[in-house]
Amino acid sequence: MPIRGLISLMVVALLAVQFFSLRLPPPLNLPPPQTVATNNPLVGVHTRLTGVGDEAYIRHTLEQVRELGASWVVELFPWAYVQPRSRYGYDWAGADMVMQHARRQGLQVVARLDMVPAWARPAHTTDRYLDPAHYADYTAFVVAFAKRYAPLGVRHLIIWNEPNLRFEWGERAPDPGAYAALLKVVYPAVKAAVPEAIVIAGALSPGTSLDDGQTRMDDMQYLASLYDAQIGPYFDMWAVHAYGGQAPPGAEPDPATVNFRRIELVRQMLERFGDSTKRLIVTEGGYNDHPRWSAAVRPADRIRWTIATYEQARRYPWLEAVALWQFTTPFATRSYPDAWNFVAPDGTPRAIYQAVQAYARRE
Repeated sequence: MPIRGLISLMVVALLAVQFFSLRLPPPLNLPPPQTVATNNPLVGVHTRLTGVGDEAYIRHTLEQVRELGASWVVELFPWAYVQPRSRYGYDWAGADMVMQHARRQGLQVVARLDMVPAWARPAHTTDRYLDPAHYADYTAFVVAFAKRYAPLGVRHLIIWNEPNLRFEWGERAPDPGAYAALLKVVYPAVKAAVPEAIVIAGALSPGTSLDDGQTRMDDMQYLASLYDAQIGPYFDMWAVHAYGGQAPPGAEPDPATVNFRRIELVRQMLERFGDSTKRLIVTEGGYNDHPRWSAAVRPADRIRWTIATYEQARRYPWLEAVALWQFTTPFATRSYPDAWNFVAPDGTPRAIYQAVQAYARRE
């Protein structure tokens, strides 16, 4: 080969190495493996880490979760982040960062899987719009996710979020038949690929219908409609959003009221339809203590009732975990959403964090 051709070949090879090396994620700075010290193994929180991309922030946040005495985290892993451009290929860098650090902290991850990439939905629709033409694409993502993270001990997979809300169903009226059809596609594919996976359905917005069911369908009605669609064989566990409202967690359950013990009504519904062996998991819940939000509670009540919520959960042998909303965010909204947080955006623990930590880690 002429010297000029050899030099050209070497230049091409060097450029190729540089091109691909820039696209490889840097190695993670993982700490030594840790374990969670807790007196209540049901204690969990909902984190907001995927998409942050700041490894130091993610590591510190998950360290704080472990130090809280929480064994469980619920985290959203958007489909739109993993396959942003097409059905061909995956970008796992962000999810890997969260998963690897959670594992090193000894945390059990419950993965919420939703949010549709632009290529998988019609133009001018929201990222919650999933139509039947793309159920197979979504299923392929869930299967790939399950296979990738099963070796890290991740088994709990939540299929969609609050499908009984118009907003979460792509600005369409809630349609339990369509959600049932989605589960009937996803479930067998996931179980065939990763038999130990736990496919979680539900995570409905709690409460009665709004706008005659067009904005929100009553969660109990929605669940009953799913069973009418023969959904029983297509999920392993049911997720519940168990917010306390403005009542203590011991308040009596009532179909017209949103409170923590509404989960008992959900459990009764599963038993009614022959699914008494299936467990429930709380993937959102808790109290807000913003001083100027009409639905908030006093800070002292939030502390007492949050601890009482975790303690109430011990009474339910069918409950897997209680992950309350939300641990922290990397930004402040300067409004009531900040008052769900256990930790301020700069990492400063709030009083609720310190109180739960004292409860969960007391000798």
